[in-house]
Amino acid sequence: MNMATKQDILNDEKVGYYKASKDEKTAILDRLEVTIKMHRKAIVRRFGVLQKRKEGYDWSDKRGRKTYYTPDCIAALREVWDILHELCAERLHGEVSNCITALKRDSMWKHSDEATGKLLAMSMGTMKNHTQSFEKVVSGGGRSLTKPSSLKEVIPVRRGPWENPKPGRGEIDTVAHCGNALEGHFAYTLQYTDVSLLWCFLEAQGSKEKIPTRESMERILKRSPFTLDWIEPDSGSEFINWHLYDWCQKNKIIMTRIRPGEKNDHGRIEQKNDKNVRKWAGYIRIDTPERLLILKELYVYLEIYINHFQPSTKCIQKIRYNICHSSRVYDKAKTPYQRFMEHEDIPQEDKEKMKAFHETLNPKILHDKLLSIRKRLFKGAKFTKTD
Repeated sequence: MNMATKQDILNDEKVGYYKASKDEKTAILDRLEVTIKMHRKAIVRRFGVLQKRKEGYDWSDKRGRKTYYTPDCIAALREVWDILHELCAERLHGEVSNCITALKRDSMWKHSDEATGKLLAMSMGTMKNHTQSFEKVVSGGGRSLTKPSSLKEVIPVRRGPWENPKPGRGEIDTVAHCGNALEGHFAYTLQYTDVSLLWCFLEAQGSKEKIPTRESMERILKRSPFTLDWIEPDSGSEFINWHLYDWCQKNKIIMTRIRPGEKNDHGRIEQKNDKNVRKWAGYIRIDTPERLLILKELYVYLEIYINHFQPSTKCIQKIRYNICHSSRVYDKAKTPYQRFMEHEDIPQEDKEKMKAFHETLNPKILHDKLLSIRKRLFKGAKFTKTD
């Protein structure tokens, strides 16, 4: 029996209760106590509330604090959440004001001042409660195609965590777009993630061969706003080969690798493979030149969108309590652009150029463009090999 049914029963009994004698009231309370499973004192209090209510007025109960974050505020939060591509509250909270500022600048923010003010004042915990109820896109799973190389004796293994490196030192990895079939030729994504700035570069290539991988690294080096001086791949043959190793030597880039099979050594890039690549390109099979061109077009805008409007947190301390228990402390979520502007090793001239470029960007326009390109990428896509 729900509360609405109990309310109807009490409404029917209230007139007879107040006209009854003391003994009759006792009998009514005994009967109702058994029928609706409420304490007799609660029934008496409820009769008192119902007696004071006027007929013809909607007395639906609204207990507790009045709703502060009204639907218009939640709609504004939902729009920002969609534009920033379903970020968690920890990453979303600090970027809301920047996103709203850009949308207001381009006259694309249509929400009221009251809803906007409430959204800007919303705590991270409240934001987390609301965003958890939003419907999210669910992706499938993938396969690992890493294979060892004979050059692993030459390239050293780096052990231990990165100790606050300067910009230009990062992790690289490839992501296969094979669908659920490994045979035949298919495209790959090469991704670089800087350890200090969390800046990412994305390159689509038609295969996992050595020369296309080196060419992807050449394009990344050419457009990087900071000097690359250290890369760290896994033990895959697309990285551990003389083509890329000689290229690193020529460009004075240090090359190390992680321990074979130890994905935790590559925690940053493994996470970014999911958030930056799989969440946008999915798990479809890309094995045609036409679809590869669309993927390359997607990465042109996605790289800008991630670096300028997708905040991330960094682990700044790990506390070990005992052999089994530890905890991590994270800094405030910031975009790679914000970390770029705040880093002391970045020249002021480069910061001014980056700021001028950033002020021309709009997260909604970029997000809409990305969704349009992704729609073309997924149109007619399959998960199996196409003959």
